[in-house]
Amino acid sequence: MIGAPGRRLVLLGATGSIGTQALDVLVRHPEVARLHGLAVGGTRPDLVADQVLAHRPERVVVSAAGHAAAVEAAVHRACAAAGIPAPRIDVGADAVVELAGCLGPGDVVLNAITGSVGLLPTLAVLASGARLALANKESLVVGGHLVTDAAAPGQILPVDSEHTAIAQALAGVRHDQIDHLVVTASGGPFRGRSRAELAAVTPEQALAHPTWSMGRVITTNSATLVNKALEVIEACFQFDLPEDRVQVVVHPQSIVHSMVTLVDGSTIAQASPPDMRHAIGWALAHPEKLPGLAAPLDFTTAQSWTFEPVDEDTFDAIPLARAAHREGGGAMAVYNAVNEEAVDAFFAGDLDFLGITALIRRVLESPRRPRALAADGVEGLLAVEGWARTAARDLISSTEG
Repeated sequence: MIGAPGRRLVLLGATGSIGTQALDVLVRHPEVARLHGLAVGGTRPDLVADQVLAHRPERVVVSAAGHAAAVEAAVHRACAAAGIPAPRIDVGADAVVELAGCLGPGDVVLNAITGSVGLLPTLAVLASGARLALANKESLVVGGHLVTDAAAPGQILPVDSEHTAIAQALAGVRHDQIDHLVVTASGGPFRGRSRAELAAVTPEQALAHPTWSMGRVITTNSATLVNKALEVIEACFQFDLPEDRVQVVVHPQSIVHSMVTLVDGSTIAQASPPDMRHAIGWALAHPEKLPGLAAPLDFTTAQSWTFEPVDEDTFDAIPLARAAHREGGGAMAVYNAVNEEAVDAFFAGDLDFLGITALIRRVLESPRRPRALAADGVEGLLAVEGWARTAARDLISSTEG
């Protein structure tokens, strides 16, 4: 049976790419769960109103107070026109965390928030006992063992296409039978370019991903390969392996989403067309499969799949992340926070494309980095993040003009 009777769903990041596709899955398969609540940033009030009309959630949370009035007005206007009661609307980051933790065992929360702000909601879900369908990779990248130690066995189900592929490939495989994981990467829009050719990349070019339709931050991260670097670290925590047992290979067709090589030398791969509804549906309905969720591969037509190594001299995001993960001491929290600041600076015209990972390296190598703070749990990690953001902004300001 797909979905438990009465299962509720909370969707965090409802108006983003993953959030909208998750609701499409829910339209196609309403038996999976009933939408209890959704959290949004608030920049798309009319879309929020449409989602409320289509799914009738009991609660809506707007994380950004500056957008709350517009969302509330759009929702109340739409509900009045439809003759239905408006949902309860709350505002602020604390309200997002409270919504994330309001369900319980048998329910599911899909965390599709972008960035490290998703960490506290992730911890709230785990404390509640609900299933966590995790699209917010930064939770594991920044939180690491704080997150995995808080999770019950099987409570976290990944929503990244790479990690759901690995999880499916590992079905029936014991941990001691794993030799290594192989995470695939499309290579982004600049595959094959030299560092000199990347110097003049514009934000518009960085957003032209050849395969996936994603938000600004994730698309830019895919262009720098920071996204793949974060996925390597996510895999280390999700599957309890050191970084040297998580390989990356460029696969431009984005058909093989990742692979597992076993100790006997065999490799198991998961393949499907590049459609995130596969990963979303897998996490929401697990261990069931949702029929007709997305189109299967068509093997009646000729096709070729290719694989090539990552050019880590040109794209240094992955080796930087590996080194940060090995070092510990909150280094990955620094890596992620600086990247978020760098992407904003890139779009503001204050930093060039190659400057994104260069800035990450400079802050990671700072002798003033507060390594000891990371041992102080969530508060320590957040303090490290705060220091990293300030350090990044100071360096950006010093190079402007």
